[in-house]
Amino acid sequence: MGTIWFWLVAIMITIYVLLDGFDLGAGAIHLLVARTDKERRQVLASIGPVWDGNEVWLIAAGGTLYFAFPALYASAFSGFYLPLMIVVWLLILRGASIEFRNHIKSAVWDPLWDFLFCASSLLLAVFFGAALGNVVRGVPLDASGYFFEPLWTNFRLGDQTGILDWYTILVGVLALLVLMMHGGLWVQMKTSGEVSRRAGRVAGRAWWGVVALTAIVTALTFRIQPQVKENFTTWPLGFVFPVLAVAGIAGVIFELRKHDERKAFFASCAYLAGMLTSVIFGLYPMVLPARNPVYSLTVATAKAGEYGLRIGLAWWITGIILAAGYFTYVYRSFAGKVVVDKDSHGYGD
Repeated sequence: MGTIWFWLVAIMITIYVLLDGFDLGAGAIHLLVARTDKERRQVLASIGPVWDGNEVWLIAAGGTLYFAFPALYASAFSGFYLPLMIVVWLLILRGASIEFRNHIKSAVWDPLWDFLFCASSLLLAVFFGAALGNVVRGVPLDASGYFFEPLWTNFRLGDQTGILDWYTILVGVLALLVLMMHGGLWVQMKTSGEVSRRAGRVAGRAWWGVVALTAIVTALTFRIQPQVKENFTTWPLGFVFPVLAVAGIAGVIFELRKHDERKAFFASCAYLAGMLTSVIFGLYPMVLPARNPVYSLTVATAKAGEYGLRIGLAWWITGIILAAGYFTYVYRSFAGKVVVDKDSHGYGD
């Protein structure tokens, strides 16, 4: 049951990254692809009906983590308290900027909301990437099962690490470029005219950085976290995940050159899913690696009771079916290019 819930949480996090990833990316490239007020409303309209719903998957994943792996939840949420507070404030600023920008017409305030939307989206991408880098690298857990990390120390990989060091910053930059590519492909697919063309160009340029940093970060990860290499050596079937990532990133540039916007976006989804599942597969059975491997939290040591996990699985299946049905309905209703009414200041029609 512990392994089943490990992969269920992983699936929910992957879905969150695929969905909220494109609207974070749209925010990060907002000021690059939109030059006029109408063009900026076009970018906002491309995510308008779905951005807040996408964030539900983050809340659901956190709730599932609390239920299935209470020891992990307790350790991670206390140790990462400072960056979590930063993330919460960035999410608040981002949500407020979208809502105020779309409901209050003001020549004075609109530039501020545009800046906050772009800056908060960009920083969230970097912080989420750095968080993933922390998990892969390992945190300074001790025998008590708890830890604390400052925002940074000396930026080196020692025993007293900070949230930010050279490795986690590198992963954060990779995450930013990936989401800029992912968001650019989404905006290209959902908009038309100059905004669509600029978004496609941004995605194409980000692609080169994604390819280069993916190779560098992958090589470094095998050196920094021995468990990843061990898992792929022990279970070669796991190479299906990195193969999916390689096929996805190759598909992005192939479909961009063919001008197939829809397939390019779904190729980006394949790359993201392949990369995340590669990391998850590489870390198993650890759910929170420690700098000293003796203190690492594993599926066996962090999971809840077997009976509760079995009962919870029935409710999880019911809930995920309802959620999947709702999201399918929303995205089908939102299909096609967005149209922004010139007299409207909202999300568009």
